[in-house]
Amino acid sequence: MAELKLKTVTRTQGNNRAIKDGTVKPKTFEFEFVEVDPLIAAFRRMVRGNEFDICEMAITTYICAKEHGKPMTAVPIFIVRAFHHGAILANTKVVKSPKELEGKKVGVNRGYTVTTGVWARGILQDEHGVDLSKITWVLSGDEHVAEYRPPANVVPIEPGKNMGDMLASGELAAAIGVEAGSPDVKPLIPDALEAGLAALRRRGHYPINHLVVIRDELTAKHPELAADVFDAFAAAKRRYLEQLQAGKIEKPTQVDEVHRRVMAIAGDPLPYGIAPNRKMIEELIGHALNQGIITQPVSADELFAPGTRGLVA
Repeated sequence: MAELKLKTVTRTQGNNRAIKDGTVKPKTFEFEFVEVDPLIAAFRRMVRGNEFDICEMAITTYICAKEHGKPMTAVPIFIVRAFHHGAILANTKVVKSPKELEGKKVGVNRGYTVTTGVWARGILQDEHGVDLSKITWVLSGDEHVAEYRPPANVVPIEPGKNMGDMLASGELAAAIGVEAGSPDVKPLIPDALEAGLAALRRRGHYPINHLVVIRDELTAKHPELAADVFDAFAAAKRRYLEQLQAGKIEKPTQVDEVHRRVMAIAGDPLPYGIAPNRKMIEELIGHALNQGIITQPVSADELFAPGTRGLVA
């Protein structure tokens, strides 16, 4: 198996850089990296065509894909995390507080199952008491999982219309993941990063965005593969955190700064493994059920490859 080369998609960033540049190597196979830009195109190609051997994947896309029987299984490598309090922009002439969104139309960039949208709606519900069922969600695109059917209060954008323009004009009260060049459009939740960090301190809220999946055919044939993938990503992450903690990252990004802020509050800003992330995984599963992303409950453990369920890094 040492000669096995696996076609892999993962966007280069601090915590995986050491596997991308070859500093860290897996024991039982070789990564054959494929660059896909934008990364979301790889999600769709993986879900619809099972095109890659190993692929970074948005977590709610994965949860939805699993319900529809897609032949892939995740490894608990949570490679991207983010706070989503700043993802919701509102037209201030239409609404001034989250609760006022009820009874109105709110845009969602791309599909209803997009992870940022799921977390942002969860924030509206959990922190601001918004009844999500009283909002009409307007989508600018379709879903990666073609078989998925959204709830009745989710509708496509009208042909020929632009979501940013609709938000600027007030036709949409707010939108998630959308930009609009208008002085009337501002973040619905001010001081978004501080609001996110406050949620982390108050309730351990630190959303997972992306994980890593492997084709089921490969994990069935090579039972040790999933653990080897986990170990390689974990080793790369440890190198990154050592550099982050020592202040040795050249040209730190905004993501690096968020990781540094989280580190000061919670320690490891990128914990891998089910155990240290169970609360957030279960919170996301709850949102997925409540929002109609999935129709049947699923446990955190069954989402992940058996050989990785006890691993922590």
